[in-house]
Amino acid sequence: MIGTAIKNREAELNTFRNRVLVAGIFILIAFGALASRMFYMQVIKRDYFHNLAEANRISLVPLVPNRGIITDRNGVVLAANYSAYTLRVTPSKVKDLDAAFDALAGIVDIQPRDRRRFKRLLEDSKNFESLPLRNRLNDEEIARFAVNRFRFPGFEISAGLFRNYPFGEVASHAIGHIGRINDADLKRIEANGLTIKYKGTDHIGKLGIEGSYESELHGTTGSEQVEIDSGGRAIRSLAKSESIAGNNLTLTLDIKLQKIAEAAFGDFRGGLAAIDPNTGEVLALVSKPGFDPNLFVDGIDPQNWDLLNNSPDKPLLNRVLRGAYSPGSTLKPFLALAALESGKRTPSQSIRDPGYFGLPGVAHRWRDDKEGGHGVVDMHKSIVESCDTYYYQLASETDIDKTAEFLSLLGFGAKSGIDIGGEMEGILPSRAWKEKQHARGLADSPKWHQGESISTGIGQGQNSYTPMQLAHAVAAIANDGVAYRPHLVRNVVNAGTGLVRNVSDQPAAYPATRLPIKIENIAVIKAALVGVTTEPGGTGFRPFAKAGYISGGKTGTTQLFNLKGEKYKEGAVSHRLRDHSWYIAYAPADKPIIALAVLAENAGFGSATAAPIARAVMDYYLLGKVPDPKKPIATPNEPKNGD
Repeated sequence: MIGTAIKNREAELNTFRNRVLVAGIFILIAFGALASRMFYMQVIKRDYFHNLAEANRISLVPLVPNRGIITDRNGVVLAANYSAYTLRVTPSKVKDLDAAFDALAGIVDIQPRDRRRFKRLLEDSKNFESLPLRNRLNDEEIARFAVNRFRFPGFEISAGLFRNYPFGEVASHAIGHIGRINDADLKRIEANGLTIKYKGTDHIGKLGIEGSYESELHGTTGSEQVEIDSGGRAIRSLAKSESIAGNNLTLTLDIKLQKIAEAAFGDFRGGLAAIDPNTGEVLALVSKPGFDPNLFVDGIDPQNWDLLNNSPDKPLLNRVLRGAYSPGSTLKPFLALAALESGKRTPSQSIRDPGYFGLPGVAHRWRDDKEGGHGVVDMHKSIVESCDTYYYQLASETDIDKTAEFLSLLGFGAKSGIDIGGEMEGILPSRAWKEKQHARGLADSPKWHQGESISTGIGQGQNSYTPMQLAHAVAAIANDGVAYRPHLVRNVVNAGTGLVRNVSDQPAAYPATRLPIKIENIAVIKAALVGVTTEPGGTGFRPFAKAGYISGGKTGTTQLFNLKGEKYKEGAVSHRLRDHSWYIAYAPADKPIIALAVLAENAGFGSATAAPIARAVMDYYLLGKVPDPKKPIATPNEPKNGD
């Protein structure tokens, strides 16, 4: 028994020693592996982990450049920047956004519109992106948030630059607006290799000058190396690469003229384009109603977006460039000029107007606006008194393709080339156009009928042009057949060096085009256009009585409602089916410095509404006269002397 017990102890001791040996070997291996790993990390990979540590200690912060300032031709600021503080939220770091907003409301004023706008931005952004909740915080709000910051992980206050449009709706369609960068913008930025340039930038130009001249206005992003603490807060700046501010733009617009032009429309919808015929500079570009571009800077909230987007008045539509309308009688001077050029008519050749026109074998009669007709009518009188019958007959004798070919010389049916986007071509009817319409299923027949020519002969039918096209065409006539491309930017000013680059002086950008039209024929048309405003029978005589200057002009009225042979009565027609009012003009007649086209939607006769608007604009530009704000400019009642 005693020997067996001793034997067992020795066996247990050997087992224990073996276990200790195995454990020792395991410990040595473990410590060896640990030592090897430490050697690998601290010696072999030292530089790599040192750089990682530095990256955690040092943050590379993008320095967003100042956006270029936009001014009018006289130096009045139309778009500027100001610095302010923004409360931003990173959604991925907040468990319950609504609860956090409720808790924050007692510290910072959070309005329902701020929440709506934030949710709209969140729908268009990624969850980990920092988004603005409230902009332009005051000092008291900043102080209160700083004390309570620990309660709101994912919330931070940052300084930034904001765009401001001091004139609000005035010239909104010309200036445009900026907005937050969306996915489509990001794709375009990446495709153009501009990712670094836009690093840290939240906004980009969307419309008008802001959009078309984005490359000039944006500038170049800089960067700053900042040492940060464990909480991510900056301690000190280590190095900095300054951003380069965007270039400033001087526009051709005269903001005082623009304000008077917009006010002249009163409650009417419509558009106006005023051009210097000697340079192509756009002096005023009006689209009524407009919109407040400041609404888009922070990201427009759904309520305001719905009001703008769904309004029957379409305030977001740029009527000057995208509104295509039948030109009515404003097309007659250009059709008369085409007849002179082709030899279809001479200035003295006349017709007898019985008050209607008919084709042999056709029962339908095309009626003149003057009952009983205008009597004996030559070309001069046809323009001065706006005789429809003269142009019915002319159109019946003229090939539509020849007419289209001539009108295309003056820019009809084509983009004017103005330096902001979104322009429409309109419709210049021809046989080829009709065939395309038929191929698309939009016309019953590919054949062009003579009756269609007669309707187009007074600016109705398929004719469809923008106010800018009419302004561009009358400017070319005013300048004796020399046309300039319309443009809104006069010069670009380098914000750093002050170097001025005159856009208007670049022949390659805005060449003078001499149209292949005889000067003597243009003179005939200009004399008739002057007669419109100076002769008692002229359709523009009353609106321009005692003007203090002589101008050339032409009224126009576009019919929207099919009268079916009945006499037009404005009060019996729904408001939005009433006639459109047109007027084209230039002044002074002997040496024009302004040419314009005015369209007032559903405003009746051209001489009653559009012509007085044009008169107010030219009175200010030529004489410095400011209209009486208490006295309405447009009086849409039926005049005695035509359209």
